[in-house]
Formats: sequence, C-alpha cells, structure tokens
Amino acid sequence: MDSVALRGVRARGRHGCLPAERELGQEFVVDATLFLDTAPAAATDDLTRTVDYGALAGELAAIVSGEPVNLIETLADRLAQACLKHDVVAEAEIRVHKPAAPIPVPFADVVVTVRRSRT
Repeated sequence: MDSVALRGVRARGRHGCLPAERELGQEFVVDATLFLDTAPAAATDDLTRTVDYGALAGELAAIVSGEPVNLIETLADRLAQACLKHDVVAEAEIRVHKPAAPIPVPFADVVVTVRRSRT
C-alpha cells in the first residue's frame, strides 16, 4: 500500500474538558497519513484517482475548528472518518497534537494517534 502524508495542518479549536479550553480555544496540529494504491493515479496522471491533499487540508481544518469535543481521541477519530470518506483511501493514520494543553509542568507536546481502516 502506498501513502500520501499531510503534515502540520493547523487550526484553532475549542476542544477539551476544561471550561477555559472551550471558551478561549487553542491551536491544534494534525498530521494525516493516508494509505491507498497510487498506481492508477500515476498511470493516468489524473487527480481524481488519488486524494486531493489541498482539499483534504481544508476538510481537516474545518473539523478541528468545528463542533467541540471533550477528548482529542474523539477529534482524531472524526478526522480519520473524514479521510475514509474518500473512496480511494483504504486506511488513515491521524495524529492530533495539542501543544498548548493545560498541563502544569513543562512539556513539549501532547499527541494522540489513531489508525482506522475500511474493514
């Protein structure tokens, strides 16, 4: 299986369990790796036979900035399901970064990774 990766999609969202997270919002960063057969697109040089990563970036950003959820695990699942709506995608791995998570000690990042497939 081939892959197409989209790294560092940034969007502001209001996800989290704390009232301040819902009120103020924060930036989230999304990495998406899509697993698919790119041979048909390569053979025909046809964008419709692969994933338009520009359009996908917009879809992912809209989900992040859309309806809030408590957990980034839930957000990651929603993002993966959106990727799987593209017919050519067999599997999707999503990483959601929450670099400004309300943690009272120094840290670099919080990341949740999910991998979902059609089966």
